Amino acid sequence: MRISGKKFLVTGAGNGMGREVTLELLRRGAKVVGVDVNDTFLKETALLAGDKGSSLETFKLDITDRPAAIELAKQHIDLDGLVNVAGIIQPFVRVNDLDFSAADRVMQINFFGPFNLIKAFLPGLLNRPEAHILNVSSMGSYAPVPGQTIYGASKAALNLLTEGLRSELSETKIKLTLVWPGAIGTNISQNSGVSIGNAASAESSKMKVTSAVEAGRMMVDAIENEQKRIYIGGDARFMGRLSLWSQDTAAKLIYKNLKSLLG
Repeated sequence: MRISGKKFLVTGAGNGMGREVTLELLRRGAKVVGVDVNDTFLKETALLAGDKGSSLETFKLDITDRPAAIELAKQHIDLDGLVNVAGIIQPFVRVNDLDFSAADRVMQINFFGPFNLIKAFLPGLLNRPEAHILNVSSMGSYAPVPGQTIYGASKAALNLLTEGLRSELSETKIKLTLVWPGAIGTNISQNSGVSIGNAASAESSKMKVTSAVEAGRMMVDAIENEQKRIYIGGDARFMGRLSLWSQDTAAKLIYKNLKSLLG
């Protein structure tokens, strides 16, 4: 898909990977509708866009607000691409210790948020000469992380939503990309309202982290090249292959390395 001249909506555009996808799309000549729940972060993204800022529109949006998503779609019927980046992690606790409200919030943002936007914008996307939907999942969707079981479940649901849509839309001009990031240099813990603690910080510091800038570039490349699925980071690629070979081995390895997250 040619990026230049196309119009994309990016969720989570106020920081992290969403911001970097937004800036990369702008650099390649696209128009971007950037949405985020934090208006201050969106203003920062607009400033970083510099002379490309004229091609950026920003809207404060809670992606779990279905009527608001539908209303936004009515305002942008000429959208060519939807990029679902926004997401949160859960508190680092076992399912037995996880509040129902925290689990509901994770599912609402990570699964129903993208679903709301897909449902809202899909009729318009089907009328475009070509269109693209990119959904950001997680390494945790196929390789279980201790203390992040509901987060992983929400992303696994997004995996199958993406694959199911790919099948349903196979005879249309809409292409889909599913992204599996590993450890990315973002503020997802802070933005999720989750403290990882000193032990987890020490453990995570040993991991090779992919920059949000590199992740953003890879995602825009995937749209441009119409890639169906991509890993971001050597950790995501390794665990993806290991999980296909032996799910039990992958789970045991991650538990051994990250069980400190549980305290």
